[in-house]
Amino acid sequence: MRLIAIEEHILPVSVREAWASAPPPYDPVSAIADGGETGERLADLGENRLAMMDEQGVDVQVLSLTTPGLHNLEPVRAVEEARRVNDLIADACARHPSRFQGFAALPTADPDSAPRELERAVRELGLKGALLCGRTRERHLDHPALRPMLAKAAELGVPLFIHPQTPAPAVREANYSGVSERADLALAAFGLGWHYEAGLEWVRLAAAGVFDELPDLQIILGHWGEVVLFYLERTAAVISRALELGRPLGDYARRNLYVTGSGMWSEPYLRRCLDIVGPDRLLFSTDFPYQYRPGGEPRRFLETVDLDDATRRGLAFANWERLTGMASI
Repeated sequence: MRLIAIEEHILPVSVREAWASAPPPYDPVSAIADGGETGERLADLGENRLAMMDEQGVDVQVLSLTTPGLHNLEPVRAVEEARRVNDLIADACARHPSRFQGFAALPTADPDSAPRELERAVRELGLKGALLCGRTRERHLDHPALRPMLAKAAELGVPLFIHPQTPAPAVREANYSGVSERADLALAAFGLGWHYEAGLEWVRLAAAGVFDELPDLQIILGHWGEVVLFYLERTAAVISRALELGRPLGDYARRNLYVTGSGMWSEPYLRRCLDIVGPDRLLFSTDFPYQYRPGGEPRRFLETVDLDDATRRGLAFANWERLTGMASI
């Protein structure tokens, strides 16, 4: 059974340099990807990456720029880096067409350029959608300036993956400080804050009426729904009383959301998401290289988790191929 992993990251040298020259505030998690074994794996788009894919049992990686992407760059630099990154991903896909696909990086700091670069990446480079890191400084994804980018994704029929990034400094200071320097960063980032940030972006899109305006827009959330799916009933009840939306929040989850596990091999989490979004909206991912561990866990999880054959095939590859228009007859 083919295994397509859709959240598999890269980090070119040019983006490292762009992060270093970006205006503050800085994302402190950037340093984790900057150097060492993780940095080497992020930079590699050749034989070493392919060998680790083989060891994991992964047939295809969908490549994407790691967090915080280009969201904190100045507009001109963001546009330049988006083109450079997307050309690099497209080149890797051309060199290994049976092993790599790609998500575009978009220059959200320049809202006029972002939809144009998405169209170029999809129509000219053959990329399958885009990965975004939620906010662009003070702008959330539902900001009116970013609506053309969302509309372009819906027009092209490609998904947008909302990846976590570290909360804004004021939020970190208010909610995630005072324990210890190390604990503060862990809580603000991959411990909790990341996931609230990404999940909130999807809830905001629904609350702002984006899915009513763009009913074909498809969003992907990692980490089994970035916390918000596990509290959906409560959030839906509150939103239904506070806002006049075209549909209940649960309907948007079943019609405008896909969910992937990001290397979290948890059958209970998978089953919770299965109950909410249904079997046709589950996707597979390993969160390479951050969750890479030798021993073939991705393939083993797929083969041993208690699913019927159709759901297992959907999770492994069929849902992704249908979403991206690649389903074979």
